[in-house]
Parts: sequence; structure tokens; C-alpha cells
Amino acid sequence: MDSKNSFDEKTITDNNLSNRYIDLDPNGYFIIKVDLEENKIILEHFLNNINDDGYALDPETNEPIKCNSQNKRVSNAVFKGISAKQIGIMITEERNDLITRFDHALYLGRELQKAEECLYKKLPYIQD
Repeated sequence: MDSKNSFDEKTITDNNLSNRYIDLDPNGYFIIKVDLEENKIILEHFLNNINDDGYALDPETNEPIKCNSQNKRVSNAVFKGISAKQIGIMITEERNDLITRFDHALYLGRELQKAEECLYKKLPYIQD
């Protein structure tokens, strides 16, 4: 198999995996940003409740949290760093109460690595 076919297969596989159902972490979720002016990766943690259908609910309103909502939520914690490793150590050694699921931890590690690459290549970062 040539590298183009291999990359195409990887892309299809990754896209399918991104669209599967996942159980949400009851301890909350993270939003990752890259600040190219400050040269930092910013990781914000938000609290949520999860209803019986598996949807994340705003703990203040008990309404579903919409991905495209214009409502600004207040983060529970903010971490800033220059590398995925630095932020990973912050959230596992300083605040080890934010992640309860292995799949969530693996996802976060992948996304932080992607954010780090975007930071140093001066590219826009889009969280999966």
C-alpha cells in the first residue's frame, strides 16, 4: 500500500472514530486554544452534569450545552503552557480530579499534541 492510500485510510478511520458515540466524563470537559500572540496553549476546564441520555448539561441552568452556543460559560480552571507535556503534567499532578475516564485522557493528550504542533508552526488549531 502506498503512502497516499495509507493516509487516506487513516483519515477515513479517524473521521469515523470522531463521529462515534462516547460516554462523557462526569467531571467535565476541556476547551483547547492556541494563543499565537502569547505563544501559549490554553486549556480551559468546564464543569457539567450528564443526563440519562448522555448529554452534557450546564450545571447552573440544567440545560443542554450546545457546541455552537453564543453563551459564554465560565471555566472551572485554566491552564497555560508552552507544551503539551507541561499542561499534561499540570492537570495530572496539580489537579488530578478533572479527568475520570481513560479515553478522555487519551483524547486530551492527542489534542494537546496537535495544539502544540499548531503553536510552533503558527497554524490555526481546531479541536476535534
